[in-house]
Amino acid sequence: MTQPISTSEDRVEVLVVGAGPAGLTLAIDLARRGVACHVVEATDERGANPRCNTTSARSMEIFRRLGLADDIRRAGLPEDHPTSIQYRTTLSGEEIFRIDLPSARDVLDGVGRGGWPTPEPQHRISQLFLEPILERHARTLPGLTLERGTRLVELRQDDDHVEAVVETGGARRTLTCAYVVGCDGAHSTVRRQLGIRYEGVDAIQQFVSTFLRSPELGRLAARDRAWTYWTYGRRIASLIAIDGDALWLNHVAFDPDHDTEAEDPEELLREAVGQPVEHEVLGVVRWTGRRLVAQRYRTGRVFLAGDAAHIWIPVGGFGMNAGIQDAATLGWMLAAVRHGWAPPELLDAYERERKPVGEQFARAVGAAAGRSFAQFPPDIHLPGPAGERARADFAGRLAVTEPHRYSPDGFSFGYHYADSPLVAGGEQQDAITMGDYLQRARPGFRLPHVWLDDDRSVLDVLGPGFTLLRTDPGTAVTSWTSAARALGIPLAVVDLPARWPDRYPAELLLVRPDQHVAWMGGADARPDELLHTVTGRVAAHQR
Repeated sequence: MTQPISTSEDRVEVLVVGAGPAGLTLAIDLARRGVACHVVEATDERGANPRCNTTSARSMEIFRRLGLADDIRRAGLPEDHPTSIQYRTTLSGEEIFRIDLPSARDVLDGVGRGGWPTPEPQHRISQLFLEPILERHARTLPGLTLERGTRLVELRQDDDHVEAVVETGGARRTLTCAYVVGCDGAHSTVRRQLGIRYEGVDAIQQFVSTFLRSPELGRLAARDRAWTYWTYGRRIASLIAIDGDALWLNHVAFDPDHDTEAEDPEELLREAVGQPVEHEVLGVVRWTGRRLVAQRYRTGRVFLAGDAAHIWIPVGGFGMNAGIQDAATLGWMLAAVRHGWAPPELLDAYERERKPVGEQFARAVGAAAGRSFAQFPPDIHLPGPAGERARADFAGRLAVTEPHRYSPDGFSFGYHYADSPLVAGGEQQDAITMGDYLQRARPGFRLPHVWLDDDRSVLDVLGPGFTLLRTDPGTAVTSWTSAARALGIPLAVVDLPARWPDRYPAELLLVRPDQHVAWMGGADARPDELLHTVTGRVAAHQR
């Protein structure tokens, strides 16, 4: 390969390629942890495609830790707009089934009363509005720089650094980086440079997605407001309210071998609505829903996160939210290594932890998509008793397949790293499911939420490093603080009231910087050994 001419050379601690949700979350996390990072993004401006339209509860918890949750929750749908899901023959036709869900204001009013397993329930916000919030915040942080209109051309790895050749306006330069993270999407240049392929199902469905402005459609939907309307005309479609008013996204699904080039977005909209509506098309994307996971998430000093590591059919925003989880995991690990309180071997755990989650999410999402886009009975369109019976039978099927997809607590609170080398005492666990989780602390799982007496969540009192939660004030912790001090590991000690024995069934819980439990036990623990394990020192010694 011809070596590009470098016009200048810069040094970068961590280079993040891609300024989508995963890349920006990672960069913000690193900057807040005192690690300088540089973000390059090939596009000059953000695209107009709304793409993902839900930020999960776990992602909102991560954004809460980063100080972003309030800004995000104020954007998206209006506070009083229901987030309900309706299933109809067409938007103007017969209702078949519905899932009633609260507005953002109702959610916030109910959070403090203990009715939610999180301080930050999921939020319906289009990626169109989410990404600018992340980017504005990123540009305010010391040590974080962001270049738009700059693309990655080539990567060259050495034992102690990575050379990244980037191009801006035709001029190339070489960045010398400690680490590089590819958050550059499904067509990732980073992944291709590493020679890593996706594995899985290359085509599950074909889609035509039309972004449009239609005040008339907004007025029609206002008769019975919802966030998403599933319709069953010639094809299954979902009409999604983007701003609760005139902006809409119409997703229409086709068989995996269908040629969508001949499909007219105008006709697809008329079929979904059940009548013509005045509208302006803002963008049309024809795309393929897939179920793919990268063979590897890392080669040397280069990592993959977000869509660069996994892509699957979007039936609930799970791809974007999994990428945000990737960022939360990799962020603390890179910071620990860069600050010197963990060895480089700690980074081996990133793939060990996140790749199994990506694979399990892919299988579960693929199964959910198969149910959602399965054939529907055409008799639902019949008038009279025959149509009523068909719609009632179809509603019974939807009542089984759909609710977990719109309240996927298993994906938010049930994913885990129980078999990670950085987790002590983890046990074999069942596969992650969309709806199931246990509100009980377990090694490898996210720490369950409770409200404390001062109206803070237990997640709010965790330190930026490791946190030792003590449920019995009589349990001595001096050996822990001494061991942490000797190893240079940041460790905060927090006392919890002992009123939740079922939720926190141990005298001591060691919580990682990403809010996952690393170990649970009592006064007979050996802190020095455990701290070696949870920071990767055991793996380093074994080498």
